[in-house]
Amino acid sequence: MQLKILLVSAEVHPFAKTGGLADVSGALPPALKKLGHDIRVIMPKYPCTAKAGRKIQSLRIDLKLPGFSQKGSLFKSELSGGIPVYLIKHDGYFKRKYIYGKPGTDYPDSVERFAFFSQAVLEAIKNLDFKPDIIHCNDWHTGLIPVYLKSLYRKDPWFSHTKTLFSIHNLGYQGNFPHSHLKKTGLGESLFREDGIEFYGQISFLKGGLMFADTLSTVSPAYSQEIQTAELGFGMEGILQKRSSRLYGILNGVDYSVWNPKIDPLIAANYGPKSLSQKKHCRDDLIKTFSLRLNKKTPILCMITRLSEQKGIDLIMEAKDALDEQDISLLILGTGSAQYESFFKQWSRDRPDRIATVLKFDESLGHRILAGSDMLLMPSRYEPCGLTQMYALKYGTVPVVRAVGGLKNSVQEFSPETGKGTGFKFKTPQAKFFLKSLQKALSCFDQSKTWKKLMLNGMAKDNSWESAAKQYLRLYRKSP
Repeated sequence: MQLKILLVSAEVHPFAKTGGLADVSGALPPALKKLGHDIRVIMPKYPCTAKAGRKIQSLRIDLKLPGFSQKGSLFKSELSGGIPVYLIKHDGYFKRKYIYGKPGTDYPDSVERFAFFSQAVLEAIKNLDFKPDIIHCNDWHTGLIPVYLKSLYRKDPWFSHTKTLFSIHNLGYQGNFPHSHLKKTGLGESLFREDGIEFYGQISFLKGGLMFADTLSTVSPAYSQEIQTAELGFGMEGILQKRSSRLYGILNGVDYSVWNPKIDPLIAANYGPKSLSQKKHCRDDLIKTFSLRLNKKTPILCMITRLSEQKGIDLIMEAKDALDEQDISLLILGTGSAQYESFFKQWSRDRPDRIATVLKFDESLGHRILAGSDMLLMPSRYEPCGLTQMYALKYGTVPVVRAVGGLKNSVQEFSPETGKGTGFKFKTPQAKFFLKSLQKALSCFDQSKTWKKLMLNGMAKDNSWESAAKQYLRLYRKSP
């Protein structure tokens, strides 16, 4: 039976992106459509959406919301495959330089912005004459949708058969705000309770999604277990334990139409398992771009990441002296905490022949770095899924990761004896264990036949979206 599905997200590639949420929101819908379902997507209309290279048209529909005096309007574009993408326009809330606020911060009116968006989604559906079987909500920005459906809209016949799935992409981002902001959501005081949206004296959009959605999911099987512990539950572990029978983990997929060295137009040379020698041209491209001075056998390591505590940057800082003693090069691409940015900038100044840092988001450069590097470092303290390690596998760039979350699920420890495995993992988040794992990788790198086998193992992995899409469909149908 064909399902009617609405995927709701604050960011969708190629219209708006700050991280992996956009990649998932842009890649899952085409995989669902290929399986024969009516999938549509809805997101806010930001200034950056006009830069996606897709036609955007006004539907001339005004959105009047019960809880807001201001109106929005509705626009339409498409993802590949003709999938409708609806864009909710409200210049006061969404016509801004940044999607969420300056890096590392949220706009002070985030409550109004995403409460408006959540309610506008429900009004848009009615205006579009679309009755979804399932609304797939993603992260805290959409957490109030299940709440609205079971409070303000509970008697609305339009939604009588609509269920919700709430996907947690990163439990560390919760959308918690002072109790005094509750009125701005249009919700009553009766919901400010322990089994409602109250969270340690604040209102929590994320908790709303966790408490009121029919089904919950996370972006890897390991993460679905980890968030039920005090260590990685961010205060929500009790709720997640209570709802564990409705909580599932599905590993994200990779869009191989975008991330594939055989066809990637952004890299210096295309290559694949049968043309691995061409990867050398991608390495040469990096050496020239960053003015590196390396021996022919010096491995290039890379990190394409947000520079935050979550990503284990402190382990790299602790390991710096030991890394300086190794015959390696390290390239860093990303932005984040000022202390981490200044650390890498200084390291690059001290070792310009070996260390290079680019402090910005640059997707094109990310492709080139992955293609030209030998290893990817991801020593994360926690990692709900992680996509970069799966991209790296396809590019024959070997991941060295901490065995946590999606990294644990997507990277298999390599054994030189059996020739099986795709990378290297360490469990304890300490620099000495990271270095031990890296040393294993470097030892294998010195053995060209062994390293080639390892590269080919990774390139042969199929992490396409088809498998994940089938698992999501099972969840959509499981919703009570």
